[in-house]
Amino acid sequence: MRRTLLSIIALVLTIAAAGQTLKITTGSGTKTYEASQVTASSPATFTGGSILTVGNDVFTISDITGMEVVSSQASGVEANTVEIVYDGSTATVTMADNVSSYVTAEVNGAHVSITQTNTEAVDGDEITYVLSGSTTDGSLTLDGSYKCTLSLAGLTMTNPSGAAIDITNKKRIQLSAKTGTENTLTDGSDGSQKACIYSKGQLQLQGKGTLNVVGNTKHAIKSGDYISVKNLTLNITKSVGDGINCEEYFLMKSGTVTISGVGDDGIQCDLGGDTSTGETKDHEDEDSGNIYLEGGTLTVTVSAAAAKGIKAEGDMIISDGTINVTTTGNGAYDSDERDAKGSSCLKADKNMTISGGTLTLKSTGTGGKGIKADGTLTITDGTISATTTGSQYRYSSSATASPKAIKSDGSMTISGGTVVASSNNHEGIESKSTITVSGGYVYAYAGDDAINSSGDFTISGGYVFGNSSGNDGLDANGNFYIKGGNVVAVATRQPEVGIDANTEQQKKLYITGGNIVAIGGLEGGSSISNGTAKSASYSKNTWYGLYNGNELAFAFKVPSNNSMGTSMVVYTTDTPALKSGVTGSGDSFWNDYGYSNCSGGSDVTLSTYSSGNGGPGGGGWPGGGGWPGGGGWF
Repeated sequence: MRRTLLSIIALVLTIAAAGQTLKITTGSGTKTYEASQVTASSPATFTGGSILTVGNDVFTISDITGMEVVSSQASGVEANTVEIVYDGSTATVTMADNVSSYVTAEVNGAHVSITQTNTEAVDGDEITYVLSGSTTDGSLTLDGSYKCTLSLAGLTMTNPSGAAIDITNKKRIQLSAKTGTENTLTDGSDGSQKACIYSKGQLQLQGKGTLNVVGNTKHAIKSGDYISVKNLTLNITKSVGDGINCEEYFLMKSGTVTISGVGDDGIQCDLGGDTSTGETKDHEDEDSGNIYLEGGTLTVTVSAAAAKGIKAEGDMIISDGTINVTTTGNGAYDSDERDAKGSSCLKADKNMTISGGTLTLKSTGTGGKGIKADGTLTITDGTISATTTGSQYRYSSSATASPKAIKSDGSMTISGGTVVASSNNHEGIESKSTITVSGGYVYAYAGDDAINSSGDFTISGGYVFGNSSGNDGLDANGNFYIKGGNVVAVATRQPEVGIDANTEQQKKLYITGGNIVAIGGLEGGSSISNGTAKSASYSKNTWYGLYNGNELAFAFKVPSNNSMGTSMVVYTTDTPALKSGVTGSGDSFWNDYGYSNCSGGSDVTLSTYSSGNGGPGGGGWPGGGGWPGGGGWF
């Protein structure tokens, strides 16, 4: 023992030589000390012949398995770096010389616990932990009060009894998959962990490599703070709970994220505290419950009852990216809210704004929805396809969930983009408040009203096609104002009409502009000015061109599912003209039921149309739109 102690003393004294580094190895890993760290003012000391103290680190002599003095940086690890290599049932931790005094590692088999004590950057950079290798019984626990980076460099790790990565501090952590590497993390079903990857603080998922995650106990990835995604290819193939669960906000800037095999929601973001900060500049100190989708490709598939593909407790703001969400779960009864709930591809507890991106959304279960905003819905750009195929979910006569392709409880505003909505068994697009369309291309097909507003409905621009197989094409439970734009409305079952306003409550349809085709007629008693309305015969599955004077407004096809007589109403601000059998060309829209140009065709004879004031040929009679035949006889 005396000889060993003397050898250790000699090695410690040797470090004083310039350019020398002392390496001390224990079962917890290797720590290194440069000459500048062992000086007269901060010496290495021995206590009781059994304790060695170097700086802030205390070693028991019997725990030391190796010591050597080498030239500086001889650890082979880059500055500011800690390497953790997993190899079956063991793990090796090697620290760069300049960070070893700040990092403590405990190794138990292949389970590694790291504590980092520094609170500021080291040598102008934060510490990076590089993880590689493979183990079927290993983990990493990271503690301290600091910012740092975890770099996955070809890691396959399973922890059968807990989280694969457990980050217990509240600082920002960058979890990066190194370029060109594939990394797979799996947790066990025997633990009580919150996720396979858990971070108590902010979690930035990034890198140009691939990360695969399996959550066997609860969530795949969970943060007690925000989560952001950039560049990363992330595959979540299983989770008992949510695929991604976070608080404060979720941000996806780029990369490719694929989520499937989950037992609950694909992505869920909750408010961290009791009061929302709302969106803040650069998301500084933000706690909003918001979800921001700004780029990349996001594909989510969920199958649980009433599950949500992407759910925000706050707002959802979509500005770019390719977003594909499918839900297949049926509706369910929510005992907390005492109401029936359906699945939703996109769900915002507050407002939703879509200003870009390509969204493909499909819900096949009972009561499902493509888009559901409990607040307002604003669409200014982007390409949106939302489809529901399920029937109504009925828990009881007072607790039901009806399928809707797009629904908002607050007002809905569309000023741009392309929107295609389809719902076989209920409304295609519905607002429980008002609807305003001033631009964009909107097509809705539904077994009920194609587009329905519980309040006023205003169209002042854009292209709108409402195609119903069982009710009104376009329906307002308040007043309906058409001031401009290009409109086709199809009703297919008497006594419904193409364009309906709530005359039963003394509301009215006001037409003051635009180019309009209404198959099934207009609401009786409608006010028509600043243009001319005519009636015409039509044939199903035929292409027509509507002209405003000598100028083509648009070409359109009469849907094959129509069975509402053989007459339609056309309106333009100039003298309307109609040609049948045209060949469409130019830009295609309205789910390929419309074209911007056409050629050929033959003239259609137009007849005088009168909106009427009630009774046969008029409006205001029970059944929506007036006497059987709806909105006027031809």
